[in-house]
Amino acid sequence: MLKIRLARAWKRNTPFYKVVLTEHSAPSKTWFKEVLGFYNPMSKEFKINDLDKVKKYLSTWTQFSPRVEKLMKDNNLSA
Repeated sequence: MLKIRLARAWKRNTPFYKVVLTEHSAPSKTWFKEVLGFYNPMSKEFKINDLDKVKKYLSTWTQFSPRVEKLMKDNNLSA
């Protein structure tokens, strides 16, 4: 099953996350299929690059992780 979840990126003391599409059992940092957006917790910035592509993935066997689902609701992005 595929999941849309967060993958940690950048430097050690600077949190920054990519929103990625990955297999649910694979490590999220390395084996992701596609980068769909990003989340910066320092500035509270959350962006999905292509919302239509996320909707397409959700119409198949894809699910959000709990954290990404909460971020989507908080930023009024409906998929």
